[in-house]
Amino acid sequence: MRKNTVAGSAVIMALGLSLMACQDTKARQETEQLKARVLELQKELGQMGNRVDQATTARDSLMKENATLRDENKRLKTKHPGTRTPKSKRRRTQTYHRTA
Repeated sequence: MRKNTVAGSAVIMALGLSLMACQDTKARQETEQLKARVLELQKELGQMGNRVDQATTARDSLMKENATLRDENKRLKTKHPGTRTPKSKRRRTQTYHRTA
């Protein structure tokens, strides 16, 4: 009976170890997949950071151009204050024809 208990314990231990090894393998695979995903996300984050930098540079350039154009517009408006002499307008006369 003692041999059966020892043999049974050995079988249970062997199955337990193989199950733990299987779970360990799955955990390692999952860890590797997660590491790969983290690397992908870091790469995407770097690319998005570059896009943000480009958009910021473009925005700053457009704001500078806008300010320059606004200043030029003000300068041109003050150069010609709008004191033009009114011109007489020709008015067309309309004739109404009656039809019988």
